Amino acid sequence: MHATGGYYIAADTIAFMQLLEGDLFADFPSLRFIIPHGGGAVPYHWGRYRGLADMLKKPSLDQHLMNNIFFDTCVYHQPGVDLLADVIDNKNILFGSEMVGAVRGIDPTTGHYFDDTKRYVDALAISDAERHAIFEGNARRVFPRLDAKLKERGL
Repeated sequence: MHATGGYYIAADTIAFMQLLEGDLFADFPSLRFIIPHGGGAVPYHWGRYRGLADMLKKPSLDQHLMNNIFFDTCVYHQPGVDLLADVIDNKNILFGSEMVGAVRGIDPTTGHYFDDTKRYVDALAISDAERHAIFEGNARRVFPRLDAKLKERGL
């Protein structure tokens, strides 16, 4: 199985489903997970996961999981990041970029590196406040000790 094209994305999706089936956050309400690669297939199949939560007699996804789970923006194309932002509340999206991404090359269609994820967030049809949350605010909320250190430094 190809690591970055198959395994990682499948593992991200599997992690979400395992969390959906369990009650981890009932026991550990302050535990937080970041599922990389835009959550794998999760945003694409959001309706399926909502239905599965209902079938499994779990609370709604926003109550059961989305106070503790966050997705990054390492998706590598505009339609994917658009879908992520359309399906997942922006409060659950963290900017993610890769120094050496899964695809180390320039997209012949756009002339940009595939893993240049900032430009996709820049192009989202969202407010400046939402964009700031994705680039910085959400990370500071998810990582309060980082936020405290940054504040100590006047940032």
